[in-house]
Amino acid sequence: MRHKKSFNHLGRKSAHRKAMLSNMASSLIMHKRIETTTAKAKALKRYIEPLITRSKEDSTHSRRVVFSYLQDKEAVSELFREVGVKVADRPGGYTRIIRLGSRLGDNADMCLIELVDYNENLLSDKAATRKSGSRRRRGAKSKAEASKPAAAVAVDTPEVETPEVATEEPEAVSAEEAPAEETPAEEAVIEEVAEAGEEPVAEAPVVEEAEVETTVSEEPEAQAEGLPAEEEEKDEASDETKEDKKE
Repeated sequence: MRHKKSFNHLGRKSAHRKAMLSNMASSLIMHKRIETTTAKAKALKRYIEPLITRSKEDSTHSRRVVFSYLQDKEAVSELFREVGVKVADRPGGYTRIIRLGSRLGDNADMCLIELVDYNENLLSDKAATRKSGSRRRRGAKSKAEASKPAAAVAVDTPEVETPEVATEEPEAVSAEEAPAEETPAEEAVIEEVAEAGEEPVAEAPVVEEAEVETTVSEEPEAQAEGLPAEEEEKDEASDETKEDKKE
């Protein structure tokens, strides 16, 4: 029964479990990454990270404490000479677990556990993102700083009068060049021409008022004189025909 035992026993007795974790920790220190099941990787993470923290202080006491867990002189030397120096500025989180999927035989959940500071690909990606982020911040600051002096100048500078654009006025047209307006008499002449069936003229010729008055006054008289002459001729013709018939 469990009886408040919070850690994973991994299906082994305590001696077997400690030996297995010690060997896995030594392999991780020497090779910097190993492939194992997710349950074992989580147990190894809790086992090795306190030892890496100990390696930051290179003293005899720290070496003896770490050796009591690892039982491997080469792994202890590698931990204090290489790994401890590389992770000196990191406050924790020295390992990373990367899921790989399920194992074919027993469908166990597999993963890759590695030391964070030894994955060069991820470190280069992080450096690139940091550079781009710093550029964005600088750009934002520069924009803010550029906007402040512009506002100050806008307040301090006096208003500038905008130059008036000279518009070209149309030249005055002389009385001789200006087109003559149509008088009422001219309009009457145009209407008479249209009633007679002639083609309308686009621009009527300029006619003096005296001439228009004479033409308008003469036409009715001619018409008045013409009507009785035609009637007299008709009467004479009718009289002649009557006389012929009587004879």
